[in-house]
Amino acid sequence: MIADQLAPNLPWIIGCGLLIGALGLVAWMFTTWLRVKNGYPLDGAWGQAIYPQRNDEAMERIKLLSQENAQLRAELGSIKDRLANVERIVTDSAHSLDREIEMLRGKTN
Repeated sequence: MIADQLAPNLPWIIGCGLLIGALGLVAWMFTTWLRVKNGYPLDGAWGQAIYPQRNDEAMERIKLLSQENAQLRAELGSIKDRLANVERIVTDSAHSLDREIEMLRGKTN
């Protein structure tokens, strides 16, 4: 008798349960975002407070790492250019290379 009344409403019961669970998860994510945004401590795995670090030393490290990253990117760009020239020389046929050398010898003599 109870099964007869429960069976037609089972999709509604499951849907409401999933909706409540999803809303709880979204609410937890929103409160965590608010805590981080406003500088409140977060909860660790065992309930201890974890404070977001916003000190000058960390900001200086980020700045130095960003500068180093930019320098390395510039160096990588120049290496790519040099590699393209080496590839062009290596893949150039011997005949055309010999012809260019002879043209240069002819201009200097």
